[in-house]
Amino acid sequence: MKNELRVELPYDVSVEEAKLLLMGKLYETGKLSLGQAAELAGYSRPTFMELLGKMGIPVFDYPAEDLEREVNRWTTKL
Repeated sequence: MKNELRVELPYDVSVEEAKLLLMGKLYETGKLSLGQAAELAGYSRPTFMELLGKMGIPVFDYPAEDLEREVNRWTTKL
């Protein structure tokens, strides 16, 4: 069962912008997967990922320490 939300938006906020912002926040809080959020926002995954980055929402939840460790591990193998 899906829920439906009806909202009156200010004139300077488009439906597309509101959907993007809402789906971005639902993705950021873990309520939706990346694919679900992208689909509901009306974007492909790559485009949605790019837009999330522009909004300052991390696409990957990867702690900096883990990333540094992985980079160091791979660079020493090369």
